Amino acid sequence: MISYRQTSSSSFLHLFLLASLFHFSNADVGTASHYGPPYTPTACFGGDASQFPTNNLFAAVSEGLWDNGAACGRQYVVRCISSASPRTCVPGRTVQVRIVDRAQTAVSRPSTGGATIVLSTTAFRSIAAISARSINIEFQQV
Repeated sequence: MISYRQTSSSSFLHLFLLASLFHFSNADVGTASHYGPPYTPTACFGGDASQFPTNNLFAAVSEGLWDNGAACGRQYVVRCISSASPRTCVPGRTVQVRIVDRAQTAVSRPSTGGATIVLSTTAFRSIAAISARSINIEFQQV
């Protein structure tokens, strides 16, 4: 006869194994494009280029994330999840970027309009092939 204790332990083990098969995340999904120099953060820092991170890992955000300028200085972890072109994403790679501009007012135009996040060339290249104009991403504020 199986005791209650064995059944309870067995059920807990099954529940744990089932839960480990699923990845629970608070990340959002969207699209990313890239832009190149001249990088002039007009919307966030009044054109003061010294405000850019020295590692060149920065981005501009779309109206949906802009939040009336509150997005300035926020940091996001971004991961490429897919693209129209095969083998575009760098598997398992993420990049952390600092928001320095509003995509709509960026001096340098993005490779594709309407992107959720427009990454600097350096940031984009770290997670995807630079030949891609746009990628699908998962992103989360940190």
